[in-house]
Amino acid sequence: MKTSFNQISLNITGSFNIARGTTERVEITLIRIQDENGHIGIGGATPTAYYGETAATMRAILPEFLEIIESHGMEPRHAIEQRLYNHVRGNPAARAAVSTALADIAGKRADMPLYELWGLDPTDIPKTSYTISLDTPRAMQAKAETAVNNGFDILKLKLGHDNERNHKRIAAVRQATPDAQIRADANAALTSQQAVEISDILANYDIEFLEQPVPADDIDGLQFVQAYGSVPVAADESVITAADVSRVSDAVDIIVAKLMKCGTLREVRRIAAVADAVNCESMLGCMVESNVSIAAAWNLAPLFDYVDLDGSLLLSEDPIGGIPMDGNAANLSALDRSGTCAVDTVE
Repeated sequence: MKTSFNQISLNITGSFNIARGTTERVEITLIRIQDENGHIGIGGATPTAYYGETAATMRAILPEFLEIIESHGMEPRHAIEQRLYNHVRGNPAARAAVSTALADIAGKRADMPLYELWGLDPTDIPKTSYTISLDTPRAMQAKAETAVNNGFDILKLKLGHDNERNHKRIAAVRQATPDAQIRADANAALTSQQAVEISDILANYDIEFLEQPVPADDIDGLQFVQAYGSVPVAADESVITAADVSRVSDAVDIIVAKLMKCGTLREVRRIAAVADAVNCESMLGCMVESNVSIAAAWNLAPLFDYVDLDGSLLLSEDPIGGIPMDGNAANLSALDRSGTCAVDTVE
């Protein structure tokens, strides 16, 4: 096995604002693995400081990961991923970069896309939501109207700490987009009482559900919001791996899986399976990411009830080609590509 990695910095269109802060650029790490037959797998990831990773931590750990791959590249994919996990239990985005590259090369060896390799139906996938990041009510209204005009009829609104402002944001967006499906995401910014209050307001504006209203470790708070609020509750930050699902399943209605949190495509599949087993719906989400990882995630979309895979759509440019989109609908079956279906155009 031959391996390499490099990092690139990509601009976000405008900025991406949530309750925890603002991001204007993301650091993408790209990994390439070449096997003995010349197949090249490309993978990648976006580190997130909230989960303890940065571009610097990726640079520090990846040479160790790639040395493991070069030494054990003939082993099954799961065995290699387990070696990486045993080597360092954290660094999920770094492990996700390797996981997507290994999956890409596996699909190319079999000459089929991942969804086919996994026996999934490419026509049975939900449409993605499009995120309207936190801003003034007027600015969020304008962004939402533009998104709907561009074919995105499912929106996700970011909420902040102040419910009076949140109410104005919700009202402004709903006024401009009366027919859109709308979801809300507080990114753990609220107390449980605030969350119940905003849940009642969301119901009045026909908002589908409220994602992560309270801090990640406040499971009692999630359960309080589910019991006394007026819209379904989704757990994102509270669920890292499949082992967390049963811990929160009685407190929420929807489980959110993200490759950058859990570390491997296999673990994403496990989260979907465990959520189904405990009678929770599931959503496949993302960070602001390049197509190099978003394309891989789309191959798993048939396993989920909801999809929030707009990360690459928020970038002003992306040197990696991805899944063709018609508004918020991905067309996996239109592709004549193998592996993750990402297209490497970076020298």
